[in-house]
Amino acid sequence: MPQRLEDPKIHKERFKPIPESTEKIGKLIIDSAFKVHNNLGPGLLEKIYEVCFCHELSKRGLKYQRQVDIPIVYDDLEFKEGLRLDVLVEECIICELKAIEIVNPVWEAQIISHLKLTNKRLGYLINFNVPKIKDGIRRFVN
Repeated sequence: MPQRLEDPKIHKERFKPIPESTEKIGKLIIDSAFKVHNNLGPGLLEKIYEVCFCHELSKRGLKYQRQVDIPIVYDDLEFKEGLRLDVLVEECIICELKAIEIVNPVWEAQIISHLKLTNKRLGYLINFNVPKIKDGIRRFVN
């Protein structure tokens, strides 16, 4: 069962630096996004980018899960339906993938909520529908 957000242990953990091992995984994630964008460019469907991105992750020896359900704990009840994240890498980094012209602020809020609900520290919002992929990557730390 996920830990509750008001847990003091979680609050204390949020202010620690991201572990070096997690940062290394983050660099491989960015490298994977660059590789996919360099090969495919902008203008395709999100699902295509997701499949190719995950293929690049596996080529780099990273384990991932696609379309992961996020349980919600409310009033001591656990609800399993409702939220889903695109890619969870090595059980520690959330990647939300987009293929859109303009990033809506609600998607930024979404990844922040996903980090809190899963007690993960690091997440990326990656929009492949940009001329330069460096302009489509946003990093979020919880």
